[in-house]
Amino acid sequence: MEFISIAVFVFLLLRLIVAGYNYFSAHKLKLSRSTCSKKISILIPARDEESNILVLLESIAKQSYAHYEVIILDDDSSDNTFSLADTFAKHHPKFKVIKGNKLPQGWTGKNYACWQLAAQATGDYLLFLDADVFLSPNLLESIIGYAEKKELSLLSLFSNQQMETHGEKSVVPLMNFMLLTLLPIKLIGSHPHPVFSAACGQLMLFKAEDYHQHQWHEQLAGEVTEDLKIIKLVKRKGFKTDALLAGELLSCRMYTSYQGAVAGFSKNFITPFNDSVCLFCLYLLTITIGPLLVFGFGNVNYILPILALILMIRCFTSASSGQNILMNLVYHPVQMANLLIIGCIAIQNNRSQSGQWKGRLIG
Repeated sequence: MEFISIAVFVFLLLRLIVAGYNYFSAHKLKLSRSTCSKKISILIPARDEESNILVLLESIAKQSYAHYEVIILDDDSSDNTFSLADTFAKHHPKFKVIKGNKLPQGWTGKNYACWQLAAQATGDYLLFLDADVFLSPNLLESIIGYAEKKELSLLSLFSNQQMETHGEKSVVPLMNFMLLTLLPIKLIGSHPHPVFSAACGQLMLFKAEDYHQHQWHEQLAGEVTEDLKIIKLVKRKGFKTDALLAGELLSCRMYTSYQGAVAGFSKNFITPFNDSVCLFCLYLLTITIGPLLVFGFGNVNYILPILALILMIRCFTSASSGQNILMNLVYHPVQMANLLIIGCIAIQNNRSQSGQWKGRLIG
């Protein structure tokens, strides 16, 4: 047990160093004014999003940056997504709604929807948004100013997560907990190597010229975790990328239930580990089972230091993510249990190449 105690302590210490670096480096998108006049094509794939779509469209209509067009693609929705978006578009000239084509073999639904949207776009930048996000009034102005200043081919944002139910609070914070303890976010933009990559498909801004030339979604047509795979591909081609924490400029309620959150996260938790089940299992066991073994059977001298490391990690990651620190401390044991559950489901899906999302098979 001495070896396990030391291994868990060292592992958590490394996670704390990364979390602390991300907190103090504060790699967040800042509110800014832009004199840029380039056109942004805002592209929204939507499948069964009747509860979210109008909130997003209304937040776009209130943007301080005016040079944009909005194209919403209804991806064979079974609810009122199309009619709600179409009614809104009839009262807002910059908005239009199209119906998606039948999904071809070899494509995931979102990638095919994004590919179709890009073909309709006329902007200098292509901004892909998930239908469940909400934009602050200065979001467009801030991202276009940052992308132009840094001469980026791709910019992605990690949004602030809104959570209401106990189920959401016991699962959703795991996303930023993992992100902010595994990778120094600043290296995404400052280091060209693809290993320093992370992105969030909720918001991805592409330079249109580069996108049309390389057709990133088409190159990764069948990938479920297209956001991370795309930014790695963009880096390999020698283009500049960056990813930032959005702060208050972008928010999202990803899931509205425990079941939805578990199903959603189990699609993509292995990808950050280079799709290695072995690496993912090692991380999973060290972060969840390891501390329990130390608390139950390990050297008592390690218990307080490990508790202190966990406390500081949660403080740094929660503060960086705009989440309630006390909430995440209280929910930490439940979140770690859910991480183990989600990990097991993700491994099973990976092994069987199966899974479902929004009524479609994935894998």
